[in-house]
Amino acid sequence: MEMLKKRIIMCIIGVLLSGISVGIFKLAAFGVDPYQSFNSGLNQLIPLSYGTLYTALCLIMLLVVFLIDRHYIGLATLINLTVLGYVADYSHKFFLYLFPDLSVFARLICLLIGVLLSCIAASLYFTADLGVSTYDALSLIATHKWRIAKFRTCRIVSDFICVSVGIGAFLAGGGALPAILSFVGIGTIVTAFLMGPMIDFFNVHLSQPLLRGRQRHPIWKISTEIFTNPRKRRVYVKFFLYQTENFLRMNPFTGRQLKRM
Repeated sequence: MEMLKKRIIMCIIGVLLSGISVGIFKLAAFGVDPYQSFNSGLNQLIPLSYGTLYTALCLIMLLVVFLIDRHYIGLATLINLTVLGYVADYSHKFFLYLFPDLSVFARLICLLIGVLLSCIAASLYFTADLGVSTYDALSLIATHKWRIAKFRTCRIVSDFICVSVGIGAFLAGGGALPAILSFVGIGTIVTAFLMGPMIDFFNVHLSQPLLRGRQRHPIWKISTEIFTNPRKRRVYVKFFLYQTENFLRMNPFTGRQLKRM
């Protein structure tokens, strides 16, 4: 029972942080993750608040998932569906009220904070293991039930479709071409390539110690060692670069490491 309470709390915090990170991404205006870019583009075409539109789209996908393979639906799915869109919407408005006119440097800082929060949120959310979002469920169904391709390939295809449809909907709704960079840009690329190794890092050093009490290398110890121990700092930097290199060298269609040239 104590473990279940921890998982529920981690799930709720993960979803809340995920919504806040989307608000920060939108404030930075350097691009959001592929699914949020789909929502942002469609929001230009459909005159609803971002939170309401996000919830409506999730309800449609929830119905599809329920009819095809309902075992992916859990508590986290419902929390994500009812909370994340509105948290993203209101947090963006709140941050925009606090910081109405940001410089390019300040927007870059917001982008970095958004990426960091998004990775922490995903780590907490995944480690809690109480279900997946409806968008994640569609790729999992394509992989495990329909056996179309590996998950990574299905996710790349679904992300590409989301970005393409988002751009098309934005232009169809009268959006200006240069404004596309506000939701499809460097932030989209950064989330695509860096979130994998960063989520793995937070799984090991934050979420799993919080859930299971394994505090061999917790994040709060690492954060101190990075500033006080030069040797430890070099080890952690090399480890992260190694993980990032392996992630970038991964063949998206086979899941295997590409050979060095």
